[in-house]
Amino acid sequence: MDIEKIKNSKTIVTGKNILYFKQIASTQLEAKQMVQQEKLPNGTILLAESQTKGIGTHERKWHTGEGKNLAFTIIYYPTCVLEKLQHITVQIAEAMVDAIQELYGISLTIKKPNDLLLNGKKIGGILTQSSVLANQIKYLLIGVGFNVKEMDFPQELQDIATSLQKEYPKEEFSRENILITFLERLEKKVNYLF
Repeated sequence: MDIEKIKNSKTIVTGKNILYFKQIASTQLEAKQMVQQEKLPNGTILLAESQTKGIGTHERKWHTGEGKNLAFTIIYYPTCVLEKLQHITVQIAEAMVDAIQELYGISLTIKKPNDLLLNGKKIGGILTQSSVLANQIKYLLIGVGFNVKEMDFPQELQDIATSLQKEYPKEEFSRENILITFLERLEKKVNYLF
């Protein structure tokens, strides 16, 4: 992954600080530990080539094949009121739908609130977690898993999961371009956080 290229995206705060991991248990769990110990720059991204214990909603396991997909968590320190976060998961999903449509002309669908589907199979998932104290948001974690080049899914996922490459084997897909375009679309949609 070209980290410098990602840092140079046209965002204001998102992804200007990137913590890159070759392998990690879970970007979401790591981000949660980090924000409880120190204040990282707003918009920091934890980005992993592979996760050994990636998590989705309801603590479900999320498969991340090494060097093939996107697995990351964005850390925000929102200044908005709590009620503003009501529809944020769908807005995150919409940002990925917009990015893939813009880059490749491929239409994803959203299975509300947090699944992204391609041809009826799951291609991505979103996990949002926040910490609130006396109605003030201390931090917001946005975890995203998105299958780009994965071809070999575990047996139990073969009929329900897919990737861009699996559905469109002749296309060339860039994880960096997908992430950059997603971050730019996301920041426009959730600019009320800053």
